[in-house]
Amino acid sequence: MTQLLLRIFVKNHADTQSPKVRSAIGSLSGFVGIVCNIILCAAKILVGTLCGSVSITADAMNNLSDATSSVVTLIGFKLSMKPADEDHPYGHARFEYLSGLAVAALIVVIGFELAKSSVEKILHPAAVEFSWVLAGVLIGSMLLKLWLGLFNGKLAKAINSSTLEATAQDSRNDVIATFAVLLAALVEHFSGWQIDGYMGLAVALFILYSGAKLGKETISPLLGEAASPELRQTIVDIVTSEPKVLGYHDLMVHDYGPGQRFASLHVEMDEKEDPLHCHELIDNLERRCLQENIHLVIHYDPVVTGDERLSHMRSVVTRLLAEQDSRLSLHDFRMVQGSGHTNLIFDVVLPGDLAQKEKQIKRTLDERLAETEPGTYYTVVTFDPAGFNL
Repeated sequence: MTQLLLRIFVKNHADTQSPKVRSAIGSLSGFVGIVCNIILCAAKILVGTLCGSVSITADAMNNLSDATSSVVTLIGFKLSMKPADEDHPYGHARFEYLSGLAVAALIVVIGFELAKSSVEKILHPAAVEFSWVLAGVLIGSMLLKLWLGLFNGKLAKAINSSTLEATAQDSRNDVIATFAVLLAALVEHFSGWQIDGYMGLAVALFILYSGAKLGKETISPLLGEAASPELRQTIVDIVTSEPKVLGYHDLMVHDYGPGQRFASLHVEMDEKEDPLHCHELIDNLERRCLQENIHLVIHYDPVVTGDERLSHMRSVVTRLLAEQDSRLSLHDFRMVQGSGHTNLIFDVVLPGDLAQKEKQIKRTLDERLAETEPGTYYTVVTFDPAGFNL
């Protein structure tokens, strides 16, 4: 069914790297979600009102919130396609993240209101009139939601969308919530225990939890989370495919929304290479990244090769750093010789849990360097966060 809908409504649906295809797939998800959830909401309100069940009505409101979420998702994908302008030179792709945040807020508000209604039902219980029509509606709802979860999950995987993955997870959660409602109706019908209000409260709390979780997931990229391992690997594979690249470091990625990723990276090349030729090679690497929707800017670092003393001192410093912590590594190593001392200038990649130990690391390094190497060496160290390095 998913492939059929894609073929009918999304032109060139296999080209998932295209922003237009991505937007069309997101819009398809929104339309399908609106239709399915409105049908479920109407059916459950009718049955919940006739049977006097607050938990079924709560579940209907959950479907209504899902329909509203689909509307917001649809709008978010449409707005994210707006081209860049003078006020927003990086485009509007972050609207997709903002739509997810709006969905989370709607879910939390509805969950709070349903919790209030459920508490009222607990304090003033009323009988639920069970019928097999009620059971049929709830079972049909679970089956439809299960399909909707699978549908959105496939779309999310196709375009790597956290928003659609959250929508898919929400549909899967709804299956559990509806099962709880059905269980409450069956328990009261066969045992007489009036647990409808408690089940309604459980559903409401579940909605609140889902809203809070979705909010956390959508806020993270807006705050500037680290690049995904897959994105890092894509950049590394492209850069290391060039034989002239001897090393790379200081990868920084700025995410302005899906398809709008800007990155910078330092690459090391032999100083003996023609700078104009290196510039041409770097341009080619940047163009290849752009084909993957990654706007990469590469900084050229010429490095000295064939200097035995420099290579020796680099090996010594690398070993002394590893003695303190095997995760410590260095790059941009340079050596400036003077008449009375020699400066060793380099950057050290610092893991997050060692962020407050820079002075201790440098002091220990200087002490060990004085013990192991003849001569006077001064270290000039710049500590880089590990999150900015490969």
